[in-house]
This record gives sequence, C-alpha cells and structure tokens, in this order.
Amino acid sequence: MPLLQRLSRVAMLPVAPVLLVQGRRLRRDTPRLADAASPWSGSLDAPTSRSGDAPLRLLVLGDSTAAGVGVDSQHEALPGNLARSLSLHYGRGVQWTAVGKNGATAKDLLSDYIDAATADSYDVVFLTIGANDALGVRSRAAFGRDIRSLLARLRAANPEATILMSSLPAFFRFVLLPNPLRFNLYLHSRSLEAEARAIVAATPGAFMSPPPPPYTEGFFASDLFHPSAIGYRDWADFAVGDAVARGQL
Repeated sequence: MPLLQRLSRVAMLPVAPVLLVQGRRLRRDTPRLADAASPWSGSLDAPTSRSGDAPLRLLVLGDSTAAGVGVDSQHEALPGNLARSLSLHYGRGVQWTAVGKNGATAKDLLSDYIDAATADSYDVVFLTIGANDALGVRSRAAFGRDIRSLLARLRAANPEATILMSSLPAFFRFVLLPNPLRFNLYLHSRSLEAEARAIVAATPGAFMSPPPPPYTEGFFASDLFHPSAIGYRDWADFAVGDAVARGQL
C-alpha cells in the first residue's frame, strides 16, 4: 500500500479545519433521500428453459445501498438488479433479501444487523459497506477488525455460499464533493479498501470486486451521491459480470 494511503488520516490533519467546514456544508445542503419502500425481499422467476431448478438465495447486506436509497423500490435497487444479473447467469429463479441501514458502518452491521442477516442461509451474499467508515474517518485497523468479524459470521451461517464484497465508492469521481474533501476522502477510502482486500483474499470463498469503471451518465440519483436506478443496474451488472469472468460465480 502506498505510504500516503497508509497515512491517510495523518494527511488530513493540515487541512482538517477546511474539511470540517466542507463536511458541514455538505450535510446541510445535500438532499436526504428516503430508503426504498418495503418489501425488502422478493423473488424472480426462472427463465422458462430452467424453470425446474431451485431458486438461488441471495442476501444483500450493507448501508444505504442495501437500503435502496436513491430509488423507489428494491426491485430498482441493488438487490433487484443483482437478482436479475444472477438469474441471467445461472438460468435460475432468485429469492432475495436486503438487510441494512442508511448510514451504517461495518461496526453498525455487527452490532445491529448481523443476527438478522444470518437467521437464514444463502447461496450468494453481497456485502456493500465502507463508505460511511470512510466518511467517519475510521481507522484502518478498526475497519479491518469489523470486516473480519462480518465475514466470519457470514461464512459460519453460509458454509457453501459465495461471498462478494463491493469495492468502496470511487469518491474522486463524485462531483458533489469539493476539494480537498474529495481527495482526502478518496485517499482514506483507498486505505480502508486495501485493508479489506487483504482480509477478503484470506477468506475462502470470498471475493472483492475491483474498482468500478467510470460512472456512466445517469448513474447518480438526484442527491448526486447515491446511485439511481441506472446506477444500481450498472453496478450489479459490473459486479456479477466481473465475478463470472473470474470464475468466482
């Protein structure tokens, strides 16, 4: 890991007063979008040619992107789009469930949501977390401990599942964020992501998506922070497509 990423929190100190002002303005001026409406579970029928196969069971666990912030329903959000991509790949129906909360950190998932997430077993688990850890400037060590614990709990509940973890957002492409906040947030997110990648790589049957390609036109919702229906579709197609190409699914 480059030294600047390793020392990302130290690098913030000289510009800390500016970052605080920019952060307050961002929280004040950014529209707060609602979670996707209930239900947060659903099913997708299998393609006709494979209708006899048992449905694939999918869990999406995480923060606002698991909660579907930015769209009206979970069918338009990450769970629904992941289900469609997986159904096309496997030729099977998909039963999906979303668990999480807008604003959640990895620590929040451990304390408040992991029990619900591990109450049933799944074939594919998609973990989307880390953005709020970066926004809160959590330490790399604390984030790593939480990711390790989350993966251990998920693996214990789903011994045969494929566990996919999303990369952290490419904050340097968020035009909403002013500099130096944008640069420093991206730098710290890369530090956290590097820690998570090492932990995921050491966990059997777990994989982490690579950094995303440039966001397409229409990727962001009206708050310019969360994905839109287009953004969630592109994200799901990228994550599943990459995992398939690498033989992880």
